[in-house]
Formats: sequence, structure tokens, C-alpha cells
Amino acid sequence: MFESGTIAHMKESGSRTKLPAAYWRLWWASAVDNVGDGIFAAAVPLLTVTITRDPVLVSVVSATTYLPWLLLSLPAGALVDRRDRVGLLWRSQAMQAAIVAVAAAMIWLGRIDIAGLAVMGFALSACEVVFANASLAVVPDLVSEAQLHRANGSQYAVANAGQLFVGPPIGSLLFAVAAALPFGVDAVSFVVSAVLLATLPRRPLPQVEQPPMRVAVAEGVRWLGRHRLLRALAGLLAVNTFCYQLGNVTVVLLATQILHVGERGYGVLLAGAAVGSVLGGMVNARVVARIGALQALLTALVANAVIFVLIGTSPNAVILGILLGINGFATTLWSVVTVSLRQQAVPTELRGRVHSVYRMLGWGLMPLGSLAGGLVADVLGIRAAYPVAGAVRGVALVVVLPVLLSAMRSGRSSE
Repeated sequence: MFESGTIAHMKESGSRTKLPAAYWRLWWASAVDNVGDGIFAAAVPLLTVTITRDPVLVSVVSATTYLPWLLLSLPAGALVDRRDRVGLLWRSQAMQAAIVAVAAAMIWLGRIDIAGLAVMGFALSACEVVFANASLAVVPDLVSEAQLHRANGSQYAVANAGQLFVGPPIGSLLFAVAAALPFGVDAVSFVVSAVLLATLPRRPLPQVEQPPMRVAVAEGVRWLGRHRLLRALAGLLAVNTFCYQLGNVTVVLLATQILHVGERGYGVLLAGAAVGSVLGGMVNARVVARIGALQALLTALVANAVIFVLIGTSPNAVILGILLGINGFATTLWSVVTVSLRQQAVPTELRGRVHSVYRMLGWGLMPLGSLAGGLVADVLGIRAAYPVAGAVRGVALVVVLPVLLSAMRSGRSSE
């Protein structure tokens, strides 16, 4: 069911026409929000290891954070296709601000424990499921198809810069001052983002009679199931994100217990991943224009598998930071390619539902990946999680390789 013309069109998406002002309001909201997310991302594992050093309990906090992607993604996608998407964006951010503010107060009072962290992670992620599905559906409403790679690349670049480069060092420093401080700052970032998002233009959805939620969800599932390439990429994403979390859940233990990185150094280490991620977002359109979308995708996926094996053998923090940076570049590259492909291929009235099915498959296994990472670290040692994840990613890529190669041949034949 792969439509070869899509690949040919994607190669033209490096258009340098000016992105509209509405898109830049979305970009700035993302910038502010993701700096806050980066602060939060550095503070949570640091807070967790002050409560427990048990890798299984550490993995439980991570698992509950991703659980809403498995439980709520499908109904959230149907909601995005029948409600004002801009309204869903800013309201979800406002709700997240309230959740983090409450968590900051509990931490300040010394009333937080592993259960509290797990509940906070679940609640924030439930809001994020709605936000992420709505934001993917909104971008094509703000820019032309020819601008999608550049627009998505800019979004990924600023997201990774905030989450992995700017935010983590700030989060580590704030945590060293007071454990509650980074959470309070994150709450403020959600408020600022919500205000910016509320100014985005609304695009009315088609005025059609909405089917029952169950039927609406089934339509999205069937559409994705009939698209051979997107179906294969969704399955590959499921395995890759499972493996990403399998390895990533132990990175704080690898850094602090094996490589002896301190609280401030941990935030700087995470920034190494952001350098590559930001570069991947900035140059993705040029890479796709030069070698083709699926060729770029395949290269990035091979690199991810190899790098994961190497991360587990890192002899020091410098090498670990470099490998995380290269992995960030490859991950952003293949993420932008697949997001842009979905946005171009999926009809606007189905965007929320198809994105939600794709995200559920892709992110739904992350809780299991977190638990698996904790168990692997407990049984085989902290260093073992990344090589195990890399090997599994390599096997999954081999399985879907015939579909990717077929799509490449179809794309070349259409040019």
C-alpha cells in the first residue's frame, strides 16, 4: 500500500520559503515547554536515587510515566479528531502546570516517595498523550507540505535542545540548591507555553457526524493496518522505543554508580545527547534532499543499533557523552522522516487517530522496556542493558528490511 509518489515529494521538502508566524508561536511554546521538561528530566532521576538505589524501583517510576501511552493513546487520538486541537494543546499544558506545582509543594514539605513520583509521572504523561497527538495534527495546519521536513526538524531541534541541552544542566544546578526548585520552574514553563498556544489560529474540523468512539478508533487502526510502509515502521518503532527505554532507564545508574558522575555532571552528560539531536533536527531536510527519505531512515536505524552496543562499554563519561550525542543525531533524523511521512500520507480528518495508533504501538511498550531494563541491570549488571537493547534493535531492523528496500525501489522508480 506504499505510495511511491510520497517519497519523491518528500525529497522536495527542503523548501526555504518562510515559515508562517503562527508556526513560530508554536515553536516558541515548544521551546519554553521543553526547557522546563529538560529541567524536570534531570531532576526526577536525581530525586529518585535520593529515595532508593534499587534499579527495579527506579524502573517502576519510569514505567508508570510511559503507561498512559498504552492505555490512553487511542481514545486521545479520537478526541483530537473531534475537538478543537488548539484548545486541547493549551489546556493540557495548563493541567500539567497544576500537577507539577502540587508535586513541587510535596517535595518542599518532604512528603514525596516512590509512589508519589509514580503517580506524578502517570498524571503528567496522561496530559502529554493528548498534547503530543494534538501537536502532530496541528503542524500540517500551520505550514505547507513542502515545509513539513523543515518545520518538524525545527520542532525536534528545539525540543531536544530544551530537553537535553539547556534544561538538564539547569535542572541539576537547581536540584543542588533545593530539590523542589526545578519542579517549580517546570510548572512556570507549562504556564508560559499554555499562554502562547492559546493564541494559535483554529482550523475548523470537517462538519460530519461523529461515529461512536469505538468505531472512530477502529477507523484509525484499519487505515494504518492497510498502509504497508507505515505499518512496518510502527512495528519497528515499538521495538526501538522498548529497547531505548530498556537501555535509557539505567543511564543514571551507569553515569553515577559506574562512571562516578556527580549531580551537576549528570546534567552536562545528558547535554551531550542534545548536541547531536539538535544537529539532526537542523540538517535533516538537507540530508533527505541529498540521499532520500528512506535511505536516511535506514542509515539512522543501523547507527542506533550499533551505538547502543557501544554505550554499554563506555570507559568514561566523555565517551558516553559522545556516543549519546551520535545516537541523538540518528534518532532525531529517523524521527523527523517518519513524522513527516505520516503527516503527508494521513488525511486530515484521520490524523489524530492514526497518529495515536502509531504512538500507542511505538510508546506503549516503553513501560515494559523500563521494567526489562531494571531487571537486566539487576541480573546481568548495569552495563548490560544497552548492549542487549542494541542487539534486539538490530534483529528488528533485519526483519523489516525487505519492506524498507521495497519502498526505496518504489520511490526511485517514481522519480
